[in-house]
Amino acid sequence: MVDRANLPPLAAIRVFEEAARCKNFTLAADKLGMTQAAVSYQIKILEERVGAPLFIREARGVSLSDIGGAFAEKATEALNILSDAFAEAKGISQQTLAISVIPTFATNFLAQKLGGFQMENPNIAVRVEVSESLVDFSASGFDVAVRGGQGNWRGLASHLLIPTRFTPMLSPDLADTIGGIHRPEDLLRLHILSPADPWWNRWIAAAGLEGTDLTGEVRQHFGPQVLEASAAIAGQGVAMLTPAFFQDELTSGRLIQPFGLTCEDGSGYWLVFPESHRHSQKIRTFRKWLDIETQDWRS
Repeated sequence: MVDRANLPPLAAIRVFEEAARCKNFTLAADKLGMTQAAVSYQIKILEERVGAPLFIREARGVSLSDIGGAFAEKATEALNILSDAFAEAKGISQQTLAISVIPTFATNFLAQKLGGFQMENPNIAVRVEVSESLVDFSASGFDVAVRGGQGNWRGLASHLLIPTRFTPMLSPDLADTIGGIHRPEDLLRLHILSPADPWWNRWIAAAGLEGTDLTGEVRQHFGPQVLEASAAIAGQGVAMLTPAFFQDELTSGRLIQPFGLTCEDGSGYWLVFPESHRHSQKIRTFRKWLDIETQDWRS
């Protein structure tokens, strides 16, 4: 059984955790509304209780010692758990769910369906920010994020929403300029958008076009799929896209998917959040809703 009588003061742990993230006592003091001397004193209390240095003092700041690094990770987790528990005790944990989400998922899924979530959960207000970067949950105030990748982000729980599948898509007008797309090699007669995208090499190989070299294509990179899809709809070229995100465009005929062949690269779109927030009720509610909304995409 843990002897809680030996725990250091919570104030000292809070100061240490902020200093560990800032790697600078002065900056930590500013964020905490304390003096640098007060921060140094709280760190000294902890180091005396631990019996070892938690920081390595350097000319331009501080860095964590091995012991300090391990302690900082656990301290952040513990403070997050305590914060969630306190919020729920005050009855405010259901007020706002802050979501950071990549552009294509935001535009072609979340914006179209989020109203349904809020109708089902009127006690949860939602704040959404679109970003390509993985947020720092401890500093940004976000509860969850939707990201693309392998799902192996350190310190984060990753919940797979849909696997990444991709295939060429283009406007019907562009296809008509060469009499239609009948064979995979017909695509190579047209301009390829983002030819350096590794998805192209994977799909070309699966289509039996080994040896095809796209290095002669004009170097373009659109970033988010939603931008590349807009270029394709405008007839600028052939895009490699995830069909699940563009069902409306396919149904309306603004885009066509000439072949049923889709490929995967082992990546996917994930709901991610700190491990320490796994039991947050608002996150569990949002995750359950996303599972239902994306179940057809996983088949």
